[in-house]
Amino acid sequence: MSVTIKREIVLRSVVTDRLKKQLADELQRAAAEIEQRVEQIDAQTKQYIAELQRADLQQAMAVRKRVEEEKEKQTQLLDAIKERQQQVEVLDNGSEIVRGTLESHVEVNVGDDLATVLGGTEIVTKDDVVIEIRQREILSDDDTPALMIETDITGSDDA
Repeated sequence: MSVTIKREIVLRSVVTDRLKKQLADELQRAAAEIEQRVEQIDAQTKQYIAELQRADLQQAMAVRKRVEEEKEKQTQLLDAIKERQQQVEVLDNGSEIVRGTLESHVEVNVGDDLATVLGGTEIVTKDDVVIEIRQREILSDDDTPALMIETDITGSDDA
């Protein structure tokens, strides 16, 4: 008897000049998107708050506080992106970075070593071409990658 289950696969990339440019471009687009969001927040709320102040000062203050909190969140995201941009600049060609995770399905049979089946599968790419697929047991905390660069700005923790 066997069952099919989901597992995570680590996606790694070998650093090349092409990858560094791709990452830098993705991060630049993400930064521009966040800056645009902040501008939209300002534009959309400025007049609303001014009108609300005339009608209900307490509510206007509460709205202004929420707007400032959202702008602060966006600023923190922008700071994180700038930090990632600096990390990309110092990457050494030939080194490997973790780009994220993918999901796959795997069949598990009675007698299978679950640690081997579930953990340690990695796909390694170089300039978007798969150059290696690795399979090993689940890593201990000491073997985790030193640098993980994610370009997802949605705030989700899926990557």
